[in-house]
Amino acid sequence: MTTIRIDHASRWFGNVVAVNDVTFDVGPGVTGLLGPNGAGKSTLINLMAGFLAPSTGSVTLDDRPIWKNEQVYREIGLVPEREAMYDFLTGQEFVLANAELHGLSDPGAATARALATVEMEYAADRRINTYSKGMRQRVKMASALVHEPSVLLLDEPFNGMDPRQRMQLMELLRRMGEDGRTVLFSSHILEEVEQLAAHIEVIVAGRHAASGDFRRIRRLMTDRPHRYLVRSSDDRALAAALIADASTTGIELDFTERALRVQAVDFGRFTQELPRIARSHGIRLLTVSPSDESLESVFSYLVSA
Repeated sequence: MTTIRIDHASRWFGNVVAVNDVTFDVGPGVTGLLGPNGAGKSTLINLMAGFLAPSTGSVTLDDRPIWKNEQVYREIGLVPEREAMYDFLTGQEFVLANAELHGLSDPGAATARALATVEMEYAADRRINTYSKGMRQRVKMASALVHEPSVLLLDEPFNGMDPRQRMQLMELLRRMGEDGRTVLFSSHILEEVEQLAAHIEVIVAGRHAASGDFRRIRRLMTDRPHRYLVRSSDDRALAAALIADASTTGIELDFTERALRVQAVDFGRFTQELPRIARSHGIRLLTVSPSDESLESVFSYLVSA
């Protein structure tokens, strides 16, 4: 088990507070770090990678401080968002340099494996200044993987990738998570996080806003009605019965969808009462689906809170 622990960590630059009293753990599997641009995601990743020291609090890997800890650095791979690279090198030379810096016993073989992992063998001998943005992202990924780290941190890794490259990287990260590695990637693209991460950490304005599976987070938001799309054998009769129950605050007939749009203020009661009410009125339920449990809905709620 390899776990990064951020414990009441803050980081400020002069009078600007980039990260404010953040606490959470990142364990094996794939975790998505989600937040709008400027929320503090890159600062958090730099704290976890050991490039920044926390102004207060601590950041540790398996209870060992990360900042200025050379042994811990050997266990971490980082794919930064910034584009700055040694453009005069070939892709193979760039990855090999990192392998040699890590003191690997066979840096050449490790370089070849890493380039093969990201499918960049065909361009390994080309200079980086001839690469597209997506190719540059992939060679950065190879450099981060060359020493086979147990922790992989990626800052907006899908930027500039075409759809095929994005799918390939998603599958690679998924496999690494399944193999027990600790993988964290940041994104402001909701679709990327929803497709890949079983667990999310949400950062808004430098503060930790939420943690966990986004559907579970939604269900804990008891101050906001839950919205459902319900289709039945008799929508009008079901609406009349449901509106009288305390678990709902609003019901609308959607003629386009041929369904009911229900607002439920008591999630637990509604899920119990809906089938009971339908059965007692001889109504058959055809569809019951939440319409606001997507990651986009949860994120919108958190940002506007």
